[in-house]
Amino acid sequence: MTQVSHTDYQQWLSSLKQVFRQRQLKAAVAVNTQLLEFYWHLGQEIVEKQQSSTWGQGFLTQLSKDLMAEFPDIKGFSKRNLEQIRRWYLFWSSDAAIAKQAATQFLQIPWWHNIVIVTKAQNHEEALFYVAQTQQHGWSRAVLTHQMESQLWQRTGSTVTNFEQALPSAQSDLAQQTLKDPYVFDFLTLTEDYNEHELEKELVSHISQFLLELGAGFAYVGKQVPVSVGDKDFYIDLLFYHVRLHCYVVIELKTGDFKPEYAGKLNFYINAVDGEIKTEQDQPTIGLLLCHSKDKLIAEYALKGIDTPMGISEYQLTQAIPAELQDKLPSIEQIERELAEELNKMEGDKS
Repeated sequence: MTQVSHTDYQQWLSSLKQVFRQRQLKAAVAVNTQLLEFYWHLGQEIVEKQQSSTWGQGFLTQLSKDLMAEFPDIKGFSKRNLEQIRRWYLFWSSDAAIAKQAATQFLQIPWWHNIVIVTKAQNHEEALFYVAQTQQHGWSRAVLTHQMESQLWQRTGSTVTNFEQALPSAQSDLAQQTLKDPYVFDFLTLTEDYNEHELEKELVSHISQFLLELGAGFAYVGKQVPVSVGDKDFYIDLLFYHVRLHCYVVIELKTGDFKPEYAGKLNFYINAVDGEIKTEQDQPTIGLLLCHSKDKLIAEYALKGIDTPMGISEYQLTQAIPAELQDKLPSIEQIERELAEELNKMEGDKS
């Protein structure tokens, strides 16, 4: 019996998880579609009643009481939810063409996902993006909220790349939309003078959050992945495989400003993966250089003349702390132990 490689298994597992999440979401949608259609009708009725009569906001309180008295087991008739229904309807109905387009999509995601989107989106284009992404990837409400608060829509597709010249058009468009700029690593806690090794170690230690920030389709292969070229061994910072692009993705980390020579090194690693790891079934390897900051024009010039596909993005940290305080902070294990002790003490007091 042939042993399945770790990489093949991880790729298959990642694909399996995505399919299951999509099926879960479809099952929930099948139950809620009729309810969402009723909410749309109710929102329209509420708006029309308020516009064509003297009924003000106060009648929602009475309407809530009457509906809840008739349907006591239904939570959707609270005054707060009636206000959300009105807001949801007004957001989409302000443009008839957009409303018709959106209706085929927003009825396919859960109700409170809809409310998160219309509450946080600045316009219809942004809202439609998150509706489509939620439908495609089966995001939970927490994940959707995180993606909106981290401004995924503004960051998607903005990476400086040479994909248009280095990849076929269909692959180029998908690859461009797969990358972001900047990446937000707000789940890391690093000292102010962290180095590339520490950044790499922290990202791998928080691989679940890292994969979430990278986006759907990325499967983790490994860190410091060895690749032999000639008589020497070289080590790739981080190696991933993208199940939709069907290609390896080499990620190089740089803690400072972007320098043109970084593109040359990444180009070498991409060629090495194509020559030593990639199979005939894989698409050309893509490279992503993550640096703390970059000059966009310098980055564009650095990519000119390079025929291997690569992108250059920045990353942001929001939890850098002074080095002298690092050792004084409690570890996760210490916090968990103290919480457990406190809970045991509380249980003892009750008895």
